[in-house]
Amino acid sequence: MNEISCPHCDQPIKLDKNVYADIVDQVRNREFESQLRERLENAEQNKTKDIELLEERLKNQFQLESQKQENTIKDLKSRLDEADKNLNSKLKMAEAEKDLAVKDEINDLEKKNNDLKNKLEQADLLKKTGEQTIKEQFEIRLNDRDEEIARLKDFKAKLSTKMVGETLEQHCETEFNRIRATAFPHAYFEKDNDASSGSKGDFIFKDEDETGTELISIMFEMKNENDTTATKKKNEDFFKELDKDRNEKNCEYAILVSLLEPESELYNGGIVDVSHRYQKMYVIRPQFFIPMITLLRNAANSSLDYKHELAQMRAQNHDVTNFEQDLDDFKTAFGKNYDLASKHFKKAVDDIDKAIKNLQNHRESLLKSENQLRLANNKAQDVTVQKLVRNNPTMKQRFEELKE
Repeated sequence: MNEISCPHCDQPIKLDKNVYADIVDQVRNREFESQLRERLENAEQNKTKDIELLEERLKNQFQLESQKQENTIKDLKSRLDEADKNLNSKLKMAEAEKDLAVKDEINDLEKKNNDLKNKLEQADLLKKTGEQTIKEQFEIRLNDRDEEIARLKDFKAKLSTKMVGETLEQHCETEFNRIRATAFPHAYFEKDNDASSGSKGDFIFKDEDETGTELISIMFEMKNENDTTATKKKNEDFFKELDKDRNEKNCEYAILVSLLEPESELYNGGIVDVSHRYQKMYVIRPQFFIPMITLLRNAANSSLDYKHELAQMRAQNHDVTNFEQDLDDFKTAFGKNYDLASKHFKKAVDDIDKAIKNLQNHRESLLKSENQLRLANNKAQDVTVQKLVRNNPTMKQRFEELKE
């Protein structure tokens, strides 16, 4: 049993455990709820106060920020007004001083703008036209290629391996001869019949300009085989031999016109450059035969000026070489003539010296003769009749008789 006291009369009340527990629970729950309610109310009040404080703080902060922004705006506005005044004054001065120049500049800019607009419009038009043209040409070439492939496949099915190859050569030769007169008037395109080195290509193409300067040279090999052939050849099987033929015949380019590997996407895509393996070598399908020649010839034609300059430089070098050779020949001939003239001159001088010596000898002889003659003359002057007849009595007698 448990006892509790009445709050009013202070009389003890006995309660059993269950009743006491219920009362305790009720009191506890009421106190808890009362405390919880009180705390919630306090929390709500605190929350309200915090919100009010926060609102007050934010309001104060907003006011401060607003004041700062207003001050900043006022400052910026004053600066802007001052700058505007300065700018207006400068603009007025600039307008007063350079009004005509500004107008001219504006007109030039408008003109350039209009020109740019016109160029852009023309470029857009050209681009659209070019894209359409390229698309149409691509479709036409694609259709032509498909038709050509279909036609060649039909030919292959009907012909033997040798005849297929011969037909491909005839096809290329016919295609070239069809446009030779208009597109390649100075070109050489003939079968390669020189097998002195042990092998030969199919065709040799060479082209030159009006002056005879060679533009380009190509060694062609045409390869094809029938679908029923037991051994299927590949294009790369002929690269080495084609490169050898090109070098032996002194051709600049080597081109394999091939229908081998008909399912290859690489070779069916167009012109295949295999220069990474063999210098200046290409593999093409027959439909690219004429375009390939035209492409290479045009590229060579664009470098014709350089070839002419090179030929001119070689000619000048040749002229300088000839001049130097002529100068050397002149020096050699002049040296020979000088040696001969020197020898003759020396001989003549020797002969003159000899003649002078002989003349001196003759002069001495003559001087000696003159002396003898002088002595003889002196002796002759001393001769008298008396001296002559002094030792000759007969003559002395005769002279005396004459005197008498």
